[in-house]
Amino acid sequence: LDALCRGRPHQGVCLEAAPLPFRSLPDAEEPRPGDGESGERQLLWLVLEHIQDPMNLGALLRSAYFLGVDRVVATQSNSCPLTPIVSKASAGAMEVFDVYSTDDLQGFLKAKSAEGWDVVGTASRPEDVEGVPVISCSEFRWDKPLIVVIGSEGEGVSLHTQLQCRQMLAIPPGRALHPGIDSLNVSVAAGILLHSICSQKRRHGD
Repeated sequence: LDALCRGRPHQGVCLEAAPLPFRSLPDAEEPRPGDGESGERQLLWLVLEHIQDPMNLGALLRSAYFLGVDRVVATQSNSCPLTPIVSKASAGAMEVFDVYSTDDLQGFLKAKSAEGWDVVGTASRPEDVEGVPVISCSEFRWDKPLIVVIGSEGEGVSLHTQLQCRQMLAIPPGRALHPGIDSLNVSVAAGILLHSICSQKRRHGD
């Protein structure tokens, strides 16, 4: 078992399984059973730009699945593939929650905006954002189909992607921060932001 798992903890069990690839983005447009018409419910898609750490990717998928995100879309380039480490970090969510990919993120966001979707990005350091309004996540109001873009661990949302966003959401810190500890782990930040947004659905009874 140690050899099969390449030294990683296995808890006495090992399963050989086929790899899970990213699904093609056109498939994401097709409604699934139980989805209903898009106009009858609040849709929420999570877009992951250049997430490279498999533990972060797994944690992001786990939070997205738990909180009710409808689709997850990842960039094809400079992103972590769907590995066994991702699956374990997702606590199995990766096995039941399809992940889609795109090789043209800006084009995808522009097209969804033209369809009437609201596109918002996330900012760990609001002072680094230029030309796009930055608001606290608690001030954001969810009133149309929504795409939330999460950026890479080191760089955040890229400038080109920021320009496709109507607003950038930030999590206000609870104290004056030391210069070396000025941001949250990407999966923790995403969980806070998604909960702040999804709690509006529960309050409104949708």
